[in-house]
Amino acid sequence: MVDVAELSGERPRALEDLLVATAAGDRDAFSALYDATSARVFGLVRRLLVDSAQAEEVTQDVFLEAWQTAARFDPERGAAIPWLLTLAHRRAVDRVRASQASRDRDLKTGIRDLAVPVDEVAEAAEIAIEHEKVAEALTSLSPAQRECISLAYYGGCTQSEIATRLEVPLGTVKTRLRDGMIRLRDVLGVTT
Repeated sequence: MVDVAELSGERPRALEDLLVATAAGDRDAFSALYDATSARVFGLVRRLLVDSAQAEEVTQDVFLEAWQTAARFDPERGAAIPWLLTLAHRRAVDRVRASQASRDRDLKTGIRDLAVPVDEVAEAAEIAIEHEKVAEALTSLSPAQRECISLAYYGGCTQSEIATRLEVPLGTVKTRLRDGMIRLRDVLGVTT
């Protein structure tokens, strides 16, 4: 088993005493605690994060958290080094998870925003063929049905506007549109 005194170069309780003094707001104690432990904390964080700049940032966050939460440290429950390294490990893991979540979000956004190449010539040809099929299918409708569908779909008129323009009851327009659409569906071979 490794002795805490060997790791820190201090007597075994010195780091705990510094952490307790830090909880009381002693800046000199915090400075001494930082000097004695920052290399170990940084080393752990660096192994988990790989990126040196992020490791420095997380190490700074760890010591900020240590300063702010030193009152939670209980020397009767454990030593200062494991307490600090636990803070460091948690912060480093949080950073790894946040980084991974960010990469996943960026990937999903990138895939969603990726412009899919479109063959514009083939697209235009397909639209032209579909237009011809619809125009031919419209000839199979009665003139009244064809007029109502043309006003609705090509003219952008509502059923009420069609009824007013053709001077027929609204119910008649609805019937002509419904019957015409059923006939078009059958002629074009569209299944529901």
